[in-house]
Amino acid sequence: MTVSGVESATASKYYVGEQMCPHRLVLEHVTSRWGVLVLIQLQERPFRFSELRRAIGRVSEKMLTQTLQILERDGLVHRDAKPVIPPRVDYSLTDLGREAAEQVRALALWTEQRMGEVQKAREVYDARKGGSEQG
Repeated sequence: MTVSGVESATASKYYVGEQMCPHRLVLEHVTSRWGVLVLIQLQERPFRFSELRRAIGRVSEKMLTQTLQILERDGLVHRDAKPVIPPRVDYSLTDLGREAAEQVRALALWTEQRMGEVQKAREVYDARKGGSEQG
């Protein structure tokens, strides 16, 4: 794979034919719609499942469960199930998860800071596309 015409060993390790290589799979987990939100939210403090679901908003129970299981399997989230009645399960970030969350938060902040420029670029693009289709 080339990036800006230059062979990139870093980028090429994410593409192994049609197979999903391990690096790419973890990247997808961390940058997925819900993965990003879970990591950013858990950066604040540990959460119980229902608290986390409310804090994130608009995520189904099934999708949040799957996301937490995937991030736990990747070593980013710690699940602490306490043997009490009713059962209490807390989710927190591991050291690895805190590292990933910092990176994701940086990207989220960049997006927030640059949204005006992105919006302008979209408007220019849309105007150009709209004009070319009519002309």
